[in-house]
Amino acid sequence: MDLQTCTETIRAKVGDNSGLNATLKFDCGSDGVVFVDAVSAPNTVSNENTDAACTITISLKDLSALLNGELNPMNGFMMGKLKVAGDMGIAMRLQTVV
Repeated sequence: MDLQTCTETIRAKVGDNSGLNATLKFDCGSDGVVFVDAVSAPNTVSNENTDAACTITISLKDLSALLNGELNPMNGFMMGKLKVAGDMGIAMRLQTVV
């Protein structure tokens, strides 16, 4: 899955009102970022590299696996496939969306 497909998948999962009430960024390094603004109404998802309350650093391959249900978020964190910076509570709430 490429970055644009990941962005569209996250946009569909987040919808207009995800209930996250926070900003979140998936940082895929040189492959780009997916920024989720779940504070705005309706929620928006873009590829802007903007500061977020929580940043999840993850490879594009692992983000694809996460979105496809092939990678459990908690297992990915424990295995070091994703790293969380900022508000860990936001990352925990994300499990209900992704």
